[in-house]
Amino acid sequence: MDMQTKSTRMQGLLSLFDFQTDFFPRVLDGISEEDMYNRLHTEANHPSWLAGSLVNQRFLVASEMKHGLEMSGHELFTNNKGIQAGASYPSKETYLSDWQQITPVARKALLEMDIQKLDSLVDMGSMKLTYYDLRCFTI
Repeated sequence: MDMQTKSTRMQGLLSLFDFQTDFFPRVLDGISEEDMYNRLHTEANHPSWLAGSLVNQRFLVASEMKHGLEMSGHELFTNNKGIQAGASYPSKETYLSDWQQITPVARKALLEMDIQKLDSLVDMGSMKLTYYDLRCFTI
């Protein structure tokens, strides 16, 4: 698998990305659709929202490639929306399908990020951080 990044700063993150790629399907394995909505009688995010949020982050990384792809249920996560009570989130199988579709595109985007891109600022409203720091956080 190609590990030659445009910036050496991305090599460690690319390794983490690859580990995460394999871990995600295994984490969801064995969780029933009913349990995907279990909030453990708290205000915690349920596994369906957590899984969707992670898939959404991959689509955001891949957006650098101008691919035109959209994750299933994207409107539930647009602008980093929090969990929405009563909303129907995509199934595990749908998340896994989206994950498989977007992963090669996101990986290519990480390979091609140069120093100029990594040092550019992302304005998130209440805070600003570099694109590199944002990728560190999401991976």
